[in-house]
Amino acid sequence: MRIKTPAEVEAMRQGGRMLATVLDKLKKELAAGMNTKELSDMALAEIKRLGGRPAFLGHKDFPEALCTSINHEIVHGLPSKKKVLKNGDVIGLDFGVFYKSLYVDSAITEVVGGNYPNTDVKRLIEGTKEALAAGITAIKGGGTRVGDISAAVQDVLNKYKLGIIRDLVGHAVGDDIHEEPNIPNYGARGTGPILPTGVTIAIEPMASLGDWHIQTGADGWTVEMVDGSLGAHFEHTVLVTEKGAEILTVL
Repeated sequence: MRIKTPAEVEAMRQGGRMLATVLDKLKKELAAGMNTKELSDMALAEIKRLGGRPAFLGHKDFPEALCTSINHEIVHGLPSKKKVLKNGDVIGLDFGVFYKSLYVDSAITEVVGGNYPNTDVKRLIEGTKEALAAGITAIKGGGTRVGDISAAVQDVLNKYKLGIIRDLVGHAVGDDIHEEPNIPNYGARGTGPILPTGVTIAIEPMASLGDWHIQTGADGWTVEMVDGSLGAHFEHTVLVTEKGAEILTVL
């Protein structure tokens, strides 16, 4: 975790807009009958057109530009031509951008076809998205503690009666994809590392409709819910400002 210069913050804003543009395009193109490899290829082509690089491609030998996690898969889903989407599928789209030597990271969860198949899926997606907003709002400027963010996220996920994924966390970001400190999605206010003005972090609530335990799937990458329950994941890269936070991964 390092305080960024004004020039570096501007570079991360630019990279963040590129990232948001890619996710917006994927959201609009998402449809039944597509396979997840098509989505990854689309993300790669779009970020190249915009002038950035995909952060995940080649990171720890990950072979794709985009993570696509379907239904009981919570994160790091490996795209494949064999994974064909159908209406009602819940899919997490996690993407990172490397631009001007700095990283930004963001994720959304969508329903294929655009309509919630039932109230539980609505509760899962809306609750996890609201938890991200609460975590960002909990940043009151330099001096905010990690636990303040974690507790705000936890409060919302508990309100929606969702399983809080404990073994996966948010993190500082910028010079690398994942930096210290970790930012769990549960915790106590007034605890944890202090975040100074000018640092950049990725807040990323992950939740399920069931238990919180996870495992790595047969492909060696995809992290899935042990109990097979549906999962959701939302993420933004944010800058800690003097009085609050600025979301960097937006259009």
